[in-house]
Amino acid sequence: MAKTTRQSTKKTAAKAAATTKTTPGAKAPAKKAAAKKTVAKKAPVKKATTKKAVAKKKVVARKKTATKSALAKSAATKASTKRQITADDCRKMIAEAAYLRGQSQGFLSDEREDWLLAESDIVLMLSRAKIEVVG
Repeated sequence: MAKTTRQSTKKTAAKAAATTKTTPGAKAPAKKAAAKKTVAKKAPVKKATTKKAVAKKKVVARKKTATKSALAKSAATKASTKRQITADDCRKMIAEAAYLRGQSQGFLSDEREDWLLAESDIVLMLSRAKIEVVG
């Protein structure tokens, strides 16, 4: 913004110089003084902070501590409850997986092989899910 005002003052100074050639120099100093007054810089204005912003920060801090305690409680309940299934339920899952494996091959495969492969798949799935077989 300052550059444009300087350029405009140069233009007005050039006009003033042109007018001084045609008329006496009494008008030229007045125009230069007026041009200098428009170039004056304004001081930056700072806005005052309000107390509301401080109050919001305190509320956010309280919420964070509340969520930390809630997470600690949920972690404690997860650790105390273990997921378990009975051996009978595990056997039923293996039998169903073996049946579906045999059905997908048109029942032309070996039943024992289907059972062993289904058993390994189910045991792996239960161990990844951290489910304990009881009984």
